[in-house]
Amino acid sequence: MIKKIAIQELKLGMYVQELHSSWMNHPFWKTSFLLDDPEDLRKIRACGVKEVSIDLSKSALKKPEPKKPTTPEPMPKPKPKPKPALTKAKPRPSVYQELSKAKDLCSQSHSAVMDMFREARMGSVISGDAANSVVDQITESVVRHPHALIGLARLKTADDYTYLHSVAVSAMMVAFAKELGFDEAGVRDAGAAGLLHDLGKSAIPDAILNKPGGLTEDEFETIKSHPVKGAEILAASEGVGPSVIDACLHHHEKMDGSGYPHGLAGDEISQLTRMTSICDVYDAITSNRPYKKGWCPAESLQRMMKWSGHFDPVLFQVFVKVLGIYPIGTLVRMESQRLAVVVDQNQGNILKPKVKVFFSLRSNLPLSPSLVDLSANGVEDKIIGREPHENWNFKYLDELWQAEK
Repeated sequence: MIKKIAIQELKLGMYVQELHSSWMNHPFWKTSFLLDDPEDLRKIRACGVKEVSIDLSKSALKKPEPKKPTTPEPMPKPKPKPKPALTKAKPRPSVYQELSKAKDLCSQSHSAVMDMFREARMGSVISGDAANSVVDQITESVVRHPHALIGLARLKTADDYTYLHSVAVSAMMVAFAKELGFDEAGVRDAGAAGLLHDLGKSAIPDAILNKPGGLTEDEFETIKSHPVKGAEILAASEGVGPSVIDACLHHHEKMDGSGYPHGLAGDEISQLTRMTSICDVYDAITSNRPYKKGWCPAESLQRMMKWSGHFDPVLFQVFVKVLGIYPIGTLVRMESQRLAVVVDQNQGNILKPKVKVFFSLRSNLPLSPSLVDLSANGVEDKIIGREPHENWNFKYLDELWQAEK
């Protein structure tokens, strides 16, 4: 039996059938589940949902026990006050604090991936331990601050693309897996899948990979061979799991069966592979390539959302929550008729990120850059939409969001 109730009536043990709110406004990637965690109850009440529908037939509510007659008990002795904890949990560093570490990590990871590609070209065995060492460092950065490395790794030249693309996809896969609740081994596999998914491009001539113009039919067929070549390289390597190899082999498959190399569809494609496909495409279309300029991060998410049959729609919603509706580096128009660039996300509120305001649309003149947390109390300004980069061609936008002041 389905019953709609006010949020104040929601209790542990109820089966939530539907949260009456847009999926963008609540912290859950699924809307039907048994509410058995007090933290989940707190999150639902805190995110502004007014009503929920519950399924009484699936609920597991405890019946109140009949009261027993009681006899007066002696007053309990006062308990000693607990001693204060010696250490406090460290607050998450700001995106700026993590950026300096992320820059060093990008450089180190770039060299490590380049070495793996070089070994693959020479026919040497790839070490899974070496890949996992890079993934562990990427994971540590993502845990400290999930958006610094992801935002930074998006900025790459055409010459760096193949190697930093692997780093960027790995970082997104780690954040993705953590959002989905993967255990430690699952997170590591996700990071490794991202890092190694394009290893087969080591067998593709640079002249084709970096060609500035359109590919011929034969050249495109050569490019399409890289998933199979990559899986062959990984299968002959040491310490690379089957799920990682599968993600390498099938990350260009699509949910409607129109992908390659095997035309898999729907559940024939593993969850890890579906995740890799989303991260791979997002980084590819937001990066500058020899043949085209990268799209704005928010524009890229909007376009991907419209590609029916390409991605797993449920996983794509989770991915948007990982990056935010307006990912770092997005140019936005404010209600105050100012332009700003997104510099960080606010946990639990993807519609109100931290932005740096820098341009007045009223005067058509630059402003002294100022940081605004749109989720802070008293802040009334808000984003009214994405502003196309091509309308302005600001040369310093990426430097602006990376600068603390």
